Amino acid sequence: MNQELLNELLQITDEEKSILEQQAKVSKELYTSKTNFIIESEKFLSKEKMIMVRQHTRFVDFPLHKHDYIEVNYVYNGKLEQTVGGKPIILKKGELLLLNQHIEHEIKACAKEDIVINFIIRPAFFDFIFSYLSSGNIVSDFLLSSLYNNTQNGQFLYFKVSEVEGIQDLIRKMIHEIMYPTTFSESAIKLYMGLVMIELIKNSDRVERKEEASITHYMVVESLKYIEEHYKEASLYELAEQLNQSHYGLSKKIKKATSRTFKDLLQERRLGKAKELLEGTDLPIASIVEQVGYDNISYFYRIFKGKFGQTPKEFRANK
Repeated sequence: MNQELLNELLQITDEEKSILEQQAKVSKELYTSKTNFIIESEKFLSKEKMIMVRQHTRFVDFPLHKHDYIEVNYVYNGKLEQTVGGKPIILKKGELLLLNQHIEHEIKACAKEDIVINFIIRPAFFDFIFSYLSSGNIVSDFLLSSLYNNTQNGQFLYFKVSEVEGIQDLIRKMIHEIMYPTTFSESAIKLYMGLVMIELIKNSDRVERKEEASITHYMVVESLKYIEEHYKEASLYELAEQLNQSHYGLSKKIKKATSRTFKDLLQERRLGKAKELLEGTDLPIASIVEQVGYDNISYFYRIFKGKFGQTPKEFRANK
């Protein structure tokens, strides 16, 4: 452990000083503008940022709350005692906990030596890394379902990875970037977080999970996986047959859970893939249109401009 960094993290912040002097409770207005205690990412993240790191405030109990973002708790030193989805958990040094935006948790006051780092991540960040993760594993399933917040399934993943040096090293690098920022820190943090997710997949035997599961939730996650893997030729009828559902019934479940139709979700993935190909390859636009599953170039141009505000040609010229 970097003793210099630990000494810096042990310093009492202004918020903590106020808590100690006034024996105060959590000032909810610092965390939310809502009546219910739902901590808002906008309180910490500017609109153009997708991810940030924040040290957990010590010396005060945090009452039951949710977030409108995905949170990762990491214990840098000491411990973190909390109740997550009704389950008591004592997070130890080097362990981490992934929480989606629907799980409720409450946290016992940390002592001075308890240094907990919270990673605040907008769900949309995982659009950036999801295509790099293999499907059909516990972390990918967690991330994919978290992208669609109308499913309302509270989930957490508790990783006992204190002995996995690769993960510890990546997290230390992220903490260093936030404590000592440079021009490239934001890009570096995104990269490191993507690598952390890959390492967590590789260490999925060390995970304890909670998922408030339902049949509908399972079907929606399977539908999203199907779109991710078969976006070029995806068909609602084929998917419904695979899930042993009527296409009409499955369509209603998807719309209720995600607020979007199967067609909307498929189009979003196709356009996202087209954007990646325009940015990362020199393929002719006509070839890209075909690769993402469209046979009408005029239609593709229209929906691409509607999504990104530029034609594919303009987008490639301005990248």
